[in-house]
Amino acid sequence: MIQIDVESGLISGARQVASPNFDDRPAKCCAELIVVHGISLPPGEFGGEWIDRLFTNTVDPAAHPYFPEIVDLRVSSHLLICRDGELVQYVPLSKRAWHAGVSCYRGREKCNDFSIGIELEGADDIPYTDAQYEVLASTIRKLQAAYPSLAGAPIVGHCEVAAGRKTDPGRSFDWERLFSMLAHDGMTE
Repeated sequence: MIQIDVESGLISGARQVASPNFDDRPAKCCAELIVVHGISLPPGEFGGEWIDRLFTNTVDPAAHPYFPEIVDLRVSSHLLICRDGELVQYVPLSKRAWHAGVSCYRGREKCNDFSIGIELEGADDIPYTDAQYEVLASTIRKLQAAYPSLAGAPIVGHCEVAAGRKTDPGRSFDWERLFSMLAHDGMTE
C-alpha cells in the first residue's frame, strides 16, 4: 500500500530512483492536472533498466541503435508504473518534473508547472496491463486525497497537452476503464 508524505512529496511503497531532472514549481503554483504518459525503451520493449537510466541521464548510447537519439535528453516524470504494477518515483510530487515538454492545457502553457506526470510502461498500440490500471487508479485516488488541488483535477494524456507532437499513452489506453475505476470509488475526472 502506498502512502504519500505531503511535506516531502515522497511516496512510501514506491521504488525511489532520484532523477536530477527537476526544479521548483513557480511561486504560488501547485499541481492541478494529472498527465498520463506511455514509455518504452527501447521503443516497443519492456523491462530492464533503460527508463531509469533515461530519467537519471545515464543512458549508454552504444547499448542500442535508438539510444544516440535520446542520450542528450534531460527529462523525467514524477512516477512510472511498470508492466507488473511496480510503482517507481523519480521526482518529489512537490517539485516540477520535466515530463510534458512544450505543452498547453485549456490555454494554459507550460504544463510541467502545474501537473503531476505519471508514466506507464507501454506503447501506443499495445494494451496496458490490469496491474497498471489498478495501480494507476489507486495512485490517482491517493494523490487526490493528499493534495486538495488535485481533487477533481483533470486527468489527461500527454497527447492532449502536446497535441501534434506526442501520441501517448496511445489508442491502446482505455480511458473509459480508468474513469470507471475512479468513479467506482466516488472520484470523477
